[in-house]
Amino acid sequence: MTVSSSDRLRALLQGGQIITMPCCFDPLSAKLIEQEGFPLTFMSGFATAAARLGMPDTGLMSYGEVIDQGRNICNAVNIPVIGDGDTGYGNALNTKRTVKGFAQAGFAAVMIEDQLAPKRCGHTAGKSVVGRDEAFERIRAAVDARNEGHDILILARTDARHDHGLDEAISRAQKFHELGADILFVEAPRDLDEMRRICAELPGPKMANMIEGGLTPNLSPAELQEMGFQIAAYPITLIAAAMKAMTGALAELKTGAVPADRLMPFDEVKTRIGFDDYFAAEQAYNARKTHEI
Repeated sequence: MTVSSSDRLRALLQGGQIITMPCCFDPLSAKLIEQEGFPLTFMSGFATAAARLGMPDTGLMSYGEVIDQGRNICNAVNIPVIGDGDTGYGNALNTKRTVKGFAQAGFAAVMIEDQLAPKRCGHTAGKSVVGRDEAFERIRAAVDARNEGHDILILARTDARHDHGLDEAISRAQKFHELGADILFVEAPRDLDEMRRICAELPGPKMANMIEGGLTPNLSPAELQEMGFQIAAYPITLIAAAMKAMTGALAELKTGAVPADRLMPFDEVKTRIGFDDYFAAEQAYNARKTHEI
């Protein structure tokens, strides 16, 4: 019997240990995360907008572009992938379609948030949230889509801390849980006391967002687990590492040097991309064809 990606995520959440979740932005970065032994990844809106569009995470990617990128990522790996469904791309009916589309693309979970469209990275300026009724309507619609037969978990996010304070953010997240959300995410708490309150006052699995240089204290997975978080997300770590590596290599090339010390050996590059597996499968088919002849 095949185990669905959402069931694998449910099992991880019941495991009792915090899940360290590096975030991907394309199929290759997702494959590297899986190859290094991480059990879960998240298609970061911030990193995907940068990699696919070369643009900031300010609501510029369309639903179709996100689904296209997500389908390719989910097809490239066997570990569960969480997708960023932004604001649901419209009203309650749009949100239901978004959740259905993410499930069909292969995501194990979809994040729906209460920002005012166009949304933006939760650790940048200018964000605001919709009113409570609209926020709750989005999560209710997402849960309805799940309950109507689409096998996907709902990760409910609130950015209310920014303009309305932590009390409002916690109150919204509590309601999200009552409406049926599977995982809660209060974005951008400002200090350790706020992080402790989130864990103490909210039920169920909770995610922490660890952005290097962001608004939230950057803690280790062990510290986050002690507080009560179940998922430690790292949304910009890989894109920032890749950008630093590429600009460093380009700087050397500009001087006329070949940046050999910065490069992964070519044989390893081919193996990680999948050439060895491809050639092995190709040989197996050729051998069978020869035998049949």
